[in-house]
Amino acid sequence: MSAAVPSIKTQELIGVDPIVLHFKPIVEKMTDEEFLEFCNLNDEWRFEVTSEGDLEMMLPTGTGTGYRNAMLIKALGVWAEADGAGVYFDSDTMFRLPNGAKRSPDMAWIRREGWDALSEEEQEGIAPLCPDFVVELRSRFDRLKKLQKKMQEYIDNGAQLGWLIDPRKKKVYIYRPGLSVEELDEPETLSGEPLLKGFVLPMAKFWRK
Repeated sequence: MSAAVPSIKTQELIGVDPIVLHFKPIVEKMTDEEFLEFCNLNDEWRFEVTSEGDLEMMLPTGTGTGYRNAMLIKALGVWAEADGAGVYFDSDTMFRLPNGAKRSPDMAWIRREGWDALSEEEQEGIAPLCPDFVVELRSRFDRLKKLQKKMQEYIDNGAQLGWLIDPRKKKVYIYRPGLSVEELDEPETLSGEPLLKGFVLPMAKFWRK
């Protein structure tokens, strides 16, 4: 008897891992510019590289996740432009972490001094640093454990604050260096203090279906 194919509802509950391609010998030979060109030529997928050199292919997000991500960028952008202490980035931006991984968080922010220390070439390519603040937004197909592992990777590589937002379970996981992960149930707001002075993110729209 053939195995039953999981329904869409079941798949949503289980989540889907990225497709992993063990292309380390090829990926290692690519310059950052060549890798970005490869990503642009295959823009129907989102790509990241693990610290082991494996290539991860991820499914595009749905419109619901896209809407929530747009809210994130708008809120951080308004605050960051007024504050001026750092630079913010959307989910298409890739960073090369100290451990060699190439990651694209759903939202990121870097202190101005860190950004200004980069050369013009580094600013236009894959910046060789870990953002100070990162956000990952769980989509309907993301495995929670996979995202949690990625969040810890950011912290281990220099991030000072990380938010993992899970609209499905109406939870937020807050990551900080040297501290246990803080888990919040359906919070009304999120505060970026003390790193992001005065940044408060209203959360009510994230919990709506």
